[in-house]
Amino acid sequence: MRVIAWHEMSWLNEPPSVREDGSDLVVLTGRETDFWQRTSYGFTHDDGHFLGLPLEGDAAVEVSFEATFEGAFDQAGLMLRAGSELWIKAGVELSDGVLYAGAVVTVGLSDWSVAPLPPSAGDERLTFRASRSGDAVTIRYRVGEEADWRFLRLAYFPPEAEVMAGPMCCSPTREGLSVRFGPVRVGSPDASLHEA
Repeated sequence: MRVIAWHEMSWLNEPPSVREDGSDLVVLTGRETDFWQRTSYGFTHDDGHFLGLPLEGDAAVEVSFEATFEGAFDQAGLMLRAGSELWIKAGVELSDGVLYAGAVVTVGLSDWSVAPLPPSAGDERLTFRASRSGDAVTIRYRVGEEADWRFLRLAYFPPEAEVMAGPMCCSPTREGLSVRFGPVRVGSPDASLHEA
């Protein structure tokens, strides 16, 4: 995996506070930011914070982070984005007082899937990996830097879509979610759906 320098990436909706701290990037979210397209809630949001670089062809991206999740729907993780109605976000979200690993896949309309995380997850560095191969994106995650990868989602994504990839964070009900992102890594896609 190749480490991507922060200056190689560009912001969609730059947050109000961004600073480098060693190899990490520390971000504070803006007020009531999110990414969502209509389903169930009826609203459209495309004002979350996303720092991306082109992810060409079949490839994988890994985003690591720590955050203080306190507000409803606080979230941080990674995004693959080809436009306002064609994207995937995957990461950690606080919902109903519980931390979940989750993924939202948007191809015109958004969907949402979650898996509960252990209570200790809020004290660990979390890493999400999106592996794009052909018409599919495989999402995996791990809690702690030495933990095994866990499978979260296999999603359709149009193979011809030109994609930007990188860190994402939002705070739909407040402002000031603090997220510390570790270096972003890009490399070869997973060899198999059933092998991390």
